[in-house]
Amino acid sequence: MLPWRRALRALAAALLVTGAVTLAPAATAAADTAPSATSRGWNDYGCKPSAAHPRPVVLVHGTFGNSVDNWLVLAPYLVKRGYCVYSLDYGQLKGVPFFNGLGPIDKSAEQLDGFVDKVLASTGTKEVDLVGHSQGGMMPRHYLKFLGGADEVNALIGLAPDNHGTTLLGLTRLLPYFPGIEDLLTTNTPSLADQVAGSPFLTRLNEGGDTVPGVRYTVIATKYDEVVTPYRSQFLNGPDVRNVTLQDLCPVALSEHVAIGVLDRVAHHEVANALDPAHATPSTCLS
Repeated sequence: MLPWRRALRALAAALLVTGAVTLAPAATAAADTAPSATSRGWNDYGCKPSAAHPRPVVLVHGTFGNSVDNWLVLAPYLVKRGYCVYSLDYGQLKGVPFFNGLGPIDKSAEQLDGFVDKVLASTGTKEVDLVGHSQGGMMPRHYLKFLGGADEVNALIGLAPDNHGTTLLGLTRLLPYFPGIEDLLTTNTPSLADQVAGSPFLTRLNEGGDTVPGVRYTVIATKYDEVVTPYRSQFLNGPDVRNVTLQDLCPVALSEHVAIGVLDRVAHHEVANALDPAHATPSTCLS
């Protein structure tokens, strides 16, 4: 494992790169999140789940993401299939617009807890399904394990989640491309420290097992992930777990850490399968 500070520097640089790629095309949308999301069919608090899809779906963005830009493809994809879909912003830092998921992860989990309560009250349902990308696939496990979330969640589906942290092998060489950003990120973004393999946060999260009873888990990873490395560290151990490698579904799939969550249709089809396993259809390169 990389030394702590070296790994933290690598994590800061790599996540800045992926966040910038994800957010640059649509950063201005985050300034007015609710109307933007609603206009695309999600975050509609008048939505009532159907008998076919009885649970609302809550989307949890990744580090440097936000409730709109991370989900410009997946949210409409699920809405079109008849789901009530919601997304939240979490982990905001004072004075940092657009880029979220930067605060202490245990506090972000508390924000998720409150948001789920809001969705449950709005829809009149007892449980939600969670779909998260990167940190958003790992952070909910704190909510499930320590904040009573297991009573409110049926399934957690993670797209490239850093469930056991990351070593980010070799990515320290990205730092020269971001002059002046290193000290800002490593001193002012608690979530980055929390995501380094072996951090106190992850040690506590994974003590006693990766899962909690009563929740179904799905992890969808890509072998080309350059942020959560090694990619198999994303996989969970325990009952009611399904670990999927994207290239086993489509051998020619090239999506890396950002693309698997933001725009990969094969991965999104597998999300739909995990939400409704009774009606799952094979995920292929043509999905």
